[in-house]
Amino acid sequence: MEPVFKRILLKLSGEALAAGQGFGVDPVRVHEIAAEIQEVHALGVQVSIVVGGGNFFRGAAMQARDVDRATADYMGMLATTINALALQAALEKRGVFTRVMSAIEMKEVAEPFIRRRAVRHLEKGRVVIFAAGTGSPYFSTDTAASLRAIEIHADVIMKATKVDGIYDADPMLVKDAKRFEQISYLDVLQKGLKVMDATAISLCRENNTPIVIFDLNTAGNIRRVVLGERVGSLVGA
Repeated sequence: MEPVFKRILLKLSGEALAAGQGFGVDPVRVHEIAAEIQEVHALGVQVSIVVGGGNFFRGAAMQARDVDRATADYMGMLATTINALALQAALEKRGVFTRVMSAIEMKEVAEPFIRRRAVRHLEKGRVVIFAAGTGSPYFSTDTAASLRAIEIHADVIMKATKVDGIYDADPMLVKDAKRFEQISYLDVLQKGLKVMDATAISLCRENNTPIVIFDLNTAGNIRRVVLGERVGSLVGA
């Protein structure tokens, strides 16, 4: 089968790298995710990744303890960089050339984010991991994912979660919650569904960038989405 997407942006949460530990990076889980990314990369798909930092740091929790919001957000950006480097190490152990590009300058560990250079890396077959969010406080890593996807002209944003799509209520709490196979950007915003934050959804809507929400815990799902199988929920026009 041929991939239906040539260039993707994969959005991973920090918690996905922590797996059952809840905190930090679980080396076994990171290598499992790297193996799935390698499989997709081998299909000739250009892969970029934005990873969160919630396994190390939660800005909202720090805010509640009287830490200034901007400071808390910068601390979160550093947490995403730790995750990006962990993922880079796992991918390179599998022979996949990878570049970490940071929105905050830290030249000893990552390249600065330059849009044209990022595109060139992708064209040369390297996996690009975008670290440090947007580089500005008050923006989530979901917004960073939307922004980077639009900048590099990604065909789709693939948001990996722990549920198999978008529901009208929390499926963990509501037994008969209804799952949407497809939903519009506007409906996501109007219904207040917790898919991505409103800024991220609005950016995708303005630039007509589709979003697929899928379950990362089912092995092989990244490949299935790339090959066009009906996995998870699609947010589109």
